Parts: sequence; C-alpha cells; structure tokens
Amino acid sequence: MIRTNLKGVLLSCTVLALCATGAQAEEAKTLCAQEAYAMGLRYQQQSAEVDAIQRQAYALARIRLDEALAAAKPDEKLAVITDLDETVIDNSALLVRDMQACHDFTTWDTWKHWERDGDPALIPGALEFFKYADEKGVAIYYISDRYDENKPQTLATLEKLGLPKVSNDTVLLLGPPKQERRAAVQKDYKVVLQLGDTLHDFSEDFVSKVPVDKQRELVAEQAEHFGRDWIVLPNSAYGTWRKSELKAWDAPMQVEK
Repeated sequence: MIRTNLKGVLLSCTVLALCATGAQAEEAKTLCAQEAYAMGLRYQQQSAEVDAIQRQAYALARIRLDEALAAAKPDEKLAVITDLDETVIDNSALLVRDMQACHDFTTWDTWKHWERDGDPALIPGALEFFKYADEKGVAIYYISDRYDENKPQTLATLEKLGLPKVSNDTVLLLGPPKQERRAAVQKDYKVVLQLGDTLHDFSEDFVSKVPVDKQRELVAEQAEHFGRDWIVLPNSAYGTWRKSELKAWDAPMQVEK
C-alpha cells in the first residue's frame, strides 16, 4: 500500500514537473519574443553603415542649407525644423536594455523614465550641423513627441549635449499635432529644411493611421522633397512598418554546398 502510494506521488510529481516545464517554456517563448528586435537594434546602434548614413544625411543638409541661404532675400527669416529622437539624439541604449529584459519597448511604458534620467548620445553629424545653422543666423526648432511633462529634463539633456538654440520656445513637445507645431513656426519663418527619422516628422499625410502601403505611394508622389527640403535619417528600431508582412521568393528552397 505504501509502495502504491509512493508510485502515485512520484507520478504526480513527474506530471507537475512536466506541466511546470511546459508553462515555463511557453512563458519564455512569450517573454523573449522581443529578441526579434535584436538585428534592427544592432544595425541601428553598432553598424558603421548607419554611422555613415547619419553623417551623410547631415552633410547633405548642410549643402541644402547653404543653397537656401544663397537664395534667400535679405529680409527673409529662415528656420530649420528637426525631430529629436533617432534624428538628433540616440536612444538605443534604452531599447537594448528593455529588449534584453524581454520587455516590449514599443509599448513606451519605460520612455518617461528615460526622458527624465536617461543619457542619450548625439547622432553623428547632428551637433556640427546645428551649430553651423546657428552661426549662419538660421532659427532652429526642435519638434518632438517627447512628453511635455518632462520638458525641463529634455531641455537639460539637450543643453548638456551642447545643442544650440535650446529654450522653452524652441523645443515644442507632445501636445498639439506636429503639423500644428510646424505651422506655428511657419507663421514667422520660412522653413527651408526639415529633418526626421519618420515620415510623420515632415507632413501630416504620413500619420501612423495611414497604412504603410499608402505611405509608400505618398513617398513616390512627394519624391521631390526627399534630399532637398526633407532629410530622412535611418531608424531600424521602431516605426509604423514594424508589423508589416514580409514578401518572400516563392521558389522552393535549394541548399547547395
């Protein structure tokens, strides 16, 4: 009788252990789905190619700014509008930290803490370009969807990084839509250049509710802006494209050595 009960106990323990193992595996599978972000984050943070593209973008921006300055009328007030995150400052350290903790950073529930206490780096080429624009007398407006409640901390971060023209009036954060904030600048200035890492940084035509396929059509329709008065910087970490379906070659796979 004792032996029978012992067998039953062992069997129950084995079943429970298998169930626990299965539950843990399922939990790990769910939690570590964020590892899918690793390739994009490696490219964004560590690749020399992204460093080169960012520097290239700002080199082109300087060329376009010089052209605008040469064409400007004596009494015209010129301005540059720029996004902040992944355009001027690099927040990839936060995204990597969250991914390694198996936390989905695209829920943005860790972002406020980063805005207050994080230590972002400058995007290569950004500081030199904005200092140059400031030296040329061009106004600079930083239009970002960072939280307005953290504006003092954002201002302190930008000042610490040495960026010019940082003030309560020139840093316009989340509140009215970006298009309204851009329009407010355009009332007083001729905006000759816009910089961003997402198309919403340039026009309300590209708000996130617009499907990616439609955004691609709009890019083709508005192609004359890109590389001229709109300068796009790379961001492989997040964007409205994140859940888009991939297109695969339909040929059967052949593995050759």
